[in-house]
Amino acid sequence: MPITAVHARQIYDSRGNPTVEVDLTTEKGMFRAAVPSGASTGIHEALELRDKDKAVHHGKGVLKAVANVNEIIGPAIVEKAFCPTQQAEIDKFMLGLDGTENKSKLGANAILGVSLAVAKAGAAHKGMPLYKYIAELAGVSKVVLPVPAMNVINGGSHAGNKLAMQEFMVLPVGASSFKEAMRMGSEVYHHLKGEIKKRYGLDATAVGDEGGFAPNIQDNKEGLDLLNTAIALAGYTGKVSIGMDIASSEFFKADVKKYDLDFKNPNSDKNLWKSGDEMAELYLSFIKSYPIVSIEDAFEQDDWENWQKLMKRTDIQLVGDDLTVTNPKRIKMAIEKKACNCLLLKVCSVANL
Repeated sequence: MPITAVHARQIYDSRGNPTVEVDLTTEKGMFRAAVPSGASTGIHEALELRDKDKAVHHGKGVLKAVANVNEIIGPAIVEKAFCPTQQAEIDKFMLGLDGTENKSKLGANAILGVSLAVAKAGAAHKGMPLYKYIAELAGVSKVVLPVPAMNVINGGSHAGNKLAMQEFMVLPVGASSFKEAMRMGSEVYHHLKGEIKKRYGLDATAVGDEGGFAPNIQDNKEGLDLLNTAIALAGYTGKVSIGMDIASSEFFKADVKKYDLDFKNPNSDKNLWKSGDEMAELYLSFIKSYPIVSIEDAFEQDDWENWQKLMKRTDIQLVGDDLTVTNPKRIKMAIEKKACNCLLLKVCSVANL
């Protein structure tokens, strides 16, 4: 049952920015996928092709990527009469059509939209739920639901407050089921809202880009204290842990190799910028004082030395996102250098499933 048609269009994502949506047709029907996009992205990620016409959508239009699907990728796939269950072959074929290291010719967003639509069609053709089909493609026989990490305080590029660190998350590690974990997370979230109101007033519970609260605080430790209090108020001390996404590449000053925790202030005091060693000490103090089990992007995406140093000093989950960008070459490098012990998997960083 070959793929008979591929069509793309421009739609809007949850941030109100244009993105690519792809419809793929087979005898089984039509299968649709939309491409996700991040607010903070690593420099090593595959290139998201934008139109760069500042007069339209602030340059973020994706009509070029849409045209690449409709005029190049789609016709080529239909001509080859690929079956949608040929996921690896189709992905490899599209990467060959692009021919660049960072997917800059056709655009990661063009390639990924088709790749995700192919996966949905492939699952339907095999009569399987999408999650089981993806597990089969990955060679995973036993599927286990993860502990959800709920982003409940937003900072960094996700919020208009003074917080430098991007995400403060709660992880219900003591839950006996996913259902219970969601209930625990929800209850902590609402206790957090009440605590923010109590400390900062009714106008402090606005939310950021990803739905977490964005109180206008600057001290990252204050954010952790809010979470710890909310967890205790919910009665889940010892059952709910904390995770953080620092997104430190967003406030790294490459010219002096320092980190500016007041980067949203154009007049931030350079004397307060922190070295990699000082950032490590800050993280270790957090880990000592709070139930932190996971820290993501603790250092800039090419600050390998400081990643390695921190790995030797803690056994919590150190997650590479901007560091590894779901790229096999970067992941191999991180393993060889022992820079992190976990990675974030994001298809939009690498352009295909």
